[in-house]
Amino acid sequence: MAIDTPHIVSPIAVFDLDGTLADTAVDLVGTLNVILDREGLAPLPVAEARDMIGAGARALIERGFEAAGKELAPAHLDELFRQFMVHYGENICVRTQLYPGVASALDRLEKAGFILAVCTNKVEEHSVKLLDELGVGRRFAANCGRDTFPYFKPDPRHLTLTIERAGGSPARAVMIGDSRTDIVTAKNAGIPAIAVPFGYTDVPVRELGPDLIIDHFDDLFAAVQTLMRPLAA
Repeated sequence: MAIDTPHIVSPIAVFDLDGTLADTAVDLVGTLNVILDREGLAPLPVAEARDMIGAGARALIERGFEAAGKELAPAHLDELFRQFMVHYGENICVRTQLYPGVASALDRLEKAGFILAVCTNKVEEHSVKLLDELGVGRRFAANCGRDTFPYFKPDPRHLTLTIERAGGSPARAVMIGDSRTDIVTAKNAGIPAIAVPFGYTDVPVRELGPDLIIDHFDDLFAAVQTLMRPLAA
């Protein structure tokens, strides 16, 4: 008689995109400044606006107008959001780059049997296009954006549904992000969080209580081993 063997789900590493996998600030703020210029407002320096990134394009526009001291009616925000999405989609990878060490970190995780996925508040179309242009799109079993599901970060269902779509399990998952949104999402999903301190956040990640912080992607695999040692062995 055949003996059934239990199916072992591969461990999964889920990444945020903006400020985690890729430094997208110059292209995002560049598009924001195009919108501000059309409205007769002064451009924002990247250094000032980079921490406005992370909650999606609509929030970025709102924060840009707030910084300029100008009110923004909901109907007008809708139109500016449409303009933003068109311009950014056409200029999505002008100066955007993967952070140092990302490609080799993905290599090492894949060789250890990890599924890779992306959970971002970028719209899915832009996330897919950007990672394809950066040459790593095919490495991710799922690339889920703000509009992929009825929920988006910090709702933990955005993360758990991304894991499900990729073929993983929340019980064998780790989240890597750069902001309060990512850390809160992971905590609410009961998933360990690794933070990078070089992304986009108005509060230093060390104050947000991630499980671990890495200063470079060369340190990612060791951090994953620490949190998921039985899985990464």
